[in-house]
Amino acid sequence: MLTHGDNQPDIDMVESVREVIFRTDDTLHLIFLNQAWGKLSGYAVQRCLGKPLIDYFHPDERERAGQLLHDVLHGFSNDAEFEFRLRTRGGEIRWVEVTCRAVGGADGAAAGLAGTIDDISVRKVAELTLRNLNQELEARVRLRTAELEASNRELEAFSYSVSHDLRSPLRAIDGFARIVEQELEGRIEPNVRTYLERIRKATERMAELIDALIQLATLTRQPLRKETFDLSELARQIIDQLTAEEPERKVEFEITQGLVVTADRGLMHVMLENLLRNAWKFTARQPKARIVFRAERTAGRRVFCVEDNGAGFDMEHAGNLFRPFHRLHAPEDFPGTGIGLATVQRIVQRHEGTIRAESRPGDGARFLFSLGN
Repeated sequence: MLTHGDNQPDIDMVESVREVIFRTDDTLHLIFLNQAWGKLSGYAVQRCLGKPLIDYFHPDERERAGQLLHDVLHGFSNDAEFEFRLRTRGGEIRWVEVTCRAVGGADGAAAGLAGTIDDISVRKVAELTLRNLNQELEARVRLRTAELEASNRELEAFSYSVSHDLRSPLRAIDGFARIVEQELEGRIEPNVRTYLERIRKATERMAELIDALIQLATLTRQPLRKETFDLSELARQIIDQLTAEEPERKVEFEITQGLVVTADRGLMHVMLENLLRNAWKFTARQPKARIVFRAERTAGRRVFCVEDNGAGFDMEHAGNLFRPFHRLHAPEDFPGTGIGLATVQRIVQRHEGTIRAESRPGDGARFLFSLGN
């Protein structure tokens, strides 16, 4: 046992440190403690000397502590660090970190343990609090996931209901309009024929809206299947399709080659087709229509751009551009469902990207999008 008769500078240094410094004999009974022990445990140092170290740990920890310290003492473990709960004289429970090693005697056998005991209660409480918060967060995520799955099932059922329950009456209305038209062939008044045509066009329009709504709902819940492919080639295929639909139109196309991405090919096809079909539609009245698909670097990120010289729009109304059923042009000028750009935004967001538009009336439009990392 160190006493004040030993080297005074060493004693002063030992007593000045914040951590508890301890020494045991070969039976794990305490034979030295510095004064930091009293501050940590509330026990007087002299009263603790000669008593087993493990007696000061929490009763639930003593068996484990005894085994671990025994293993260090007898060379089954090298220098070791352990975390235990310590019960103070006042009954308070503190978390401590014990760092120790075996000390050899004159005969080479283990004479005891020497080490430090550090109060880590603040850190441990923070760790336990964080763990509890993480567990609570995980529970909330599981609950939210279950709610989302239930919502998706409801949405799927709703989509089926919309598809079946609304389409059937529409088909009936369209069918009866056809029958009336056929039954009155040659005897139908011009105004009646106009009414029947309006009925049939309205049913076609409603069917298109239903299809667009179902597609929008489906895109938000289907899993992403990412692969690496050439987006430029996909754009070329879509343009070939548009050209085949209206071969009489003369449109100049400019596509930057080799724009390779890693994304969901199916969703990218839907997104790019909507953007290019928009450009195709809004350049219909241009004598020299031009559509561009390219990419540029902005703030270290690759940004794709679909650009046209078509009708354009007023940026004052751009806030409604990606909202379902919000149109910036009259249906008689440029027909459509009003769902296309909402679909585009959903797909971009699912790829952790962003999309924005730039335009002026009569000066075309630019749609710029990124696809996350």
